[in-house]
Amino acid sequence: MPTVLDIQVVHTSDTDPTADQFQLWADTALSHLNKDFELTIRVVDNSESQQLNHQYRNKNKPTNVLSFPFEVPEGIELNLLGDLVICSDIVASEALEQNKAITDHWAHLVIHGCLHLLGYDHIQEVEAEEMESLEIQLLASLGIDNPYQAG
Repeated sequence: MPTVLDIQVVHTSDTDPTADQFQLWADTALSHLNKDFELTIRVVDNSESQQLNHQYRNKNKPTNVLSFPFEVPEGIELNLLGDLVICSDIVASEALEQNKAITDHWAHLVIHGCLHLLGYDHIQEVEAEEMESLEIQLLASLGIDNPYQAG
């Protein structure tokens, strides 16, 4: 079941994924649930990422991906999962620092963000192991190496 995506690119770079790539990665993260979902992916610059990270997480610096789950009011049937805000400059710099293909890093962050929207987290070690294991499995299905191993 394809995920319905609203892609908002407010900061562009030469390394931004295509709409088809975003679609593939979101579908990969969500298709095992056999349910239709809708979500927004917003590609931003350092400034917007920093502002949102500061406002919602009290961290005054840009970050790679922020996940904003949509809380469906009780009694309402909506498949709106939420919003992902991804900072393209951070993605590019992390890929370079970690010696990863930038497309692979984008895929990882989209899948990682989608799992956060589903309620997965990595604060507790047990939760982190579960989330990372699923990420590794989903990325492997795309032919992408384990992002948690040194490159």
